[in-house]
Amino acid sequence: MSHVHTWDLSTNPTKVAVIVAGGRGLRMGVDTPKQFLELKGRPILIHTLETFLLSYPDMQIVLVLPADHLDQGKKMTADLPGKERIRFTTGGETRFHSVQNGLRTLTQPAIVFVHDAVRCLLTVSLIRRCFEQACLLGSAIPVIPATDSIRLMEGEQSRALPRAQIRIVQTPQTFRSDILLPAYETPYRTDFTDEASVVEHRGIPVRLIEGEERNRKITEPIDLLIAAEYLHTS
Repeated sequence: MSHVHTWDLSTNPTKVAVIVAGGRGLRMGVDTPKQFLELKGRPILIHTLETFLLSYPDMQIVLVLPADHLDQGKKMTADLPGKERIRFTTGGETRFHSVQNGLRTLTQPAIVFVHDAVRCLLTVSLIRRCFEQACLLGSAIPVIPATDSIRLMEGEQSRALPRAQIRIVQTPQTFRSDILLPAYETPYRTDFTDEASVVEHRGIPVRLIEGEERNRKITEPIDLLIAAEYLHTS
């Protein structure tokens, strides 16, 4: 099957990061979409973009924004070093549709990173490890071990799941474009919660890679405080 072939790293494959910033962030309790909230004096989104731009000098970015915040995003990135490597598109009804919109801008084969804009603490190291594994194995899904006890609800009953076998999924979920793009031609389903689930629906296994504890998603106000502490100590 074609998805087990490797891509030669020496050919320097095209790299495209689809940064999904189409959400509203209602759980933050503010009117401003959370990707535009400030963290250590700069918008969360800028922290994320800078890390991707620093990861490779030829990294291209597709920034997916809410339609009514597109101009704000363009102004915000106007002075960012590497801004010429950023292009913009608008989000869709769901994350699936937002990613789909971003993927439709691709014009050539590439290693594609799909990343939550509000996971602003990822490192260049993680991006590079995802790239290298995706070239070799077709995909790289960063995960970390579960530290809490996990229970599965079954009606009114529940049962414990073996924590040692559970992994918490992060982004950037990274794929060869010849795997990811055909997967996103599939009609939307409610159980498509991330890119890995879309690809697996086509019968293609995904490959996990060690993620980073600091690669947290900014969802609630407490997450901003934790992120600020990470930035203060790093």
